[in-house]
Amino acid sequence: MRQESTDRNGQIEKSIQKKFHKNLFTPFARAINRYELLQPGDRVAVCISGGKDSMLLAKLFQEIKRHRKFDFSLEFLAMDPGYRPENRRRIEENARLMEIPLHIFSSRIFDAVYEIDKSPCYLCARMRRGHLYHYASQLGCNKIALGHHYDDVIETILMGMLYGGQVQTMMPKLHSTNFPGMELIRPMYLVREEDIKRWRDYNELEFLQCACRFTDENKFCREDGSSDSKRMEIKELIARLKETNPFVESNIFKSVENVNLNTVISYKKDGVRHEFLEGYEDRGNLE
Repeated sequence: MRQESTDRNGQIEKSIQKKFHKNLFTPFARAINRYELLQPGDRVAVCISGGKDSMLLAKLFQEIKRHRKFDFSLEFLAMDPGYRPENRRRIEENARLMEIPLHIFSSRIFDAVYEIDKSPCYLCARMRRGHLYHYASQLGCNKIALGHHYDDVIETILMGMLYGGQVQTMMPKLHSTNFPGMELIRPMYLVREEDIKRWRDYNELEFLQCACRFTDENKFCREDGSSDSKRMEIKELIARLKETNPFVESNIFKSVENVNLNTVISYKKDGVRHEFLEGYEDRGNLE
């Protein structure tokens, strides 16, 4: 049984090194370099929810560590916020199969948010992140890595505009406000979700999709694990727009890289709002 597991993990790792190197490992490494996500001496807590994104994140980190460009260390951290026993077993079994040395700790977050009607998923995510920072710091880590990908980024941009009335994005890295010295990084920032799914299906892997109680009761999530919420609406909107504009996804992403402040009515920086009228007369006519 042990040999069979080792062989399966070898096949999974080979698929990353060969078949999916260009679409998975290359954008992963590019994001790390482009956004300076890793530095020598870092101790990174790779946070695993049990889904396809975070499990791939763990394997990509193991792969890049083999390259030994510089020294850093890894801890693989999973939190059980109140999963059903079969869902926790799935995480543990996949970690063994993929040879991911996983630290699992428990919390009662699901109990805390279960009776909340307004934005329970948002509150749950905030609470889970706080717990992850806490346990990561106990393991001596200075960074936590999350498995958000390219599609998460562009969906967040549109959600902010259409439902929040603001232009913002999911940043590739952030300093923690509540845990000094800790930083959140997103190394899969440039990895496409469709490529993650291809890797999962090629290796015949079965991961958790959405294992909270709301999913079990079909209250918020669909069968594919996606939340029946505004984010799902945005996914469907992007898919429709892509039918007539194949570049729509990259254009959404580029829109927050090419912000021209001379054409913005107002913006916030460090909590302070700035209006276009500031210094307007001094700039002259730029049209």
